[in-house]
Amino acid sequence: MDEKIQKAVQLIRESNKVIVLTGAGISTESGIPDFRSPETGLWEKIDPMKALSTNILLNNPEQFYALGFKILTSMLDAKPNKSHEILAKMEREGHISTLVTQNIDNLHQKAGSQNVLEVHGHIREGYCLNCHAKLSLEKIKEKVEHKEVPPKCMLCGGIVRPSVVMFGDPLPSCFDQAWNETENADLLIVIGSSLEVGPVNYLAHICKKLIIINLAHTAYDHRAAVCISEKASEVLNKIYQLLKNN
Repeated sequence: MDEKIQKAVQLIRESNKVIVLTGAGISTESGIPDFRSPETGLWEKIDPMKALSTNILLNNPEQFYALGFKILTSMLDAKPNKSHEILAKMEREGHISTLVTQNIDNLHQKAGSQNVLEVHGHIREGYCLNCHAKLSLEKIKEKVEHKEVPPKCMLCGGIVRPSVVMFGDPLPSCFDQAWNETENADLLIVIGSSLEVGPVNYLAHICKKLIIINLAHTAYDHRAAVCISEKASEVLNKIYQLLKNN
């Protein structure tokens, strides 16, 4: 692995603009299961279309709040791990410019990252489908615990939903920014993503140079200058130490 680490560090040093794309694999060390790993992934146990889809949210809210909403609220107390902390340091020290994440868990911000594009939304809050007023996810959880399903907006009485991109939702406008940032970057580093979910995975196709850090192989490995199949925290720590010490 040492040669690959050296190569990754070289690519980062040679690049003026580095973008990082993170997926669920970076948060497993914070106790949040990923979605597609054999035996342990969430979708191994739950049909995503019956848990986190707009169809279920709107047409069967009781099922959504009994199943999908519990997945979201289970992440609220998670703490950043070493990977999140190292990426925040790398941003502060100018090694990376933008962090694009498929994760909704807010852990990059908790670790101190500033320039974060959450292309699948987040669990900090929800919004009213009628007047678009915002409400914290904690407050939505409180309403659900008091049997208010679906939860209602306190201003207009409209239905409130989480600010998470679910199956059937369009991506937020920040995805366009992520696309432009990636097109104009020298290097994309993918961490903890299977690169199976579109259209975000296409960022790995449009980048000029690519590094992939992921335990399992991906369909984009052949495009990568470096592929490292080890734990994200161990790899990032070695990369960061070399960047810092040389």
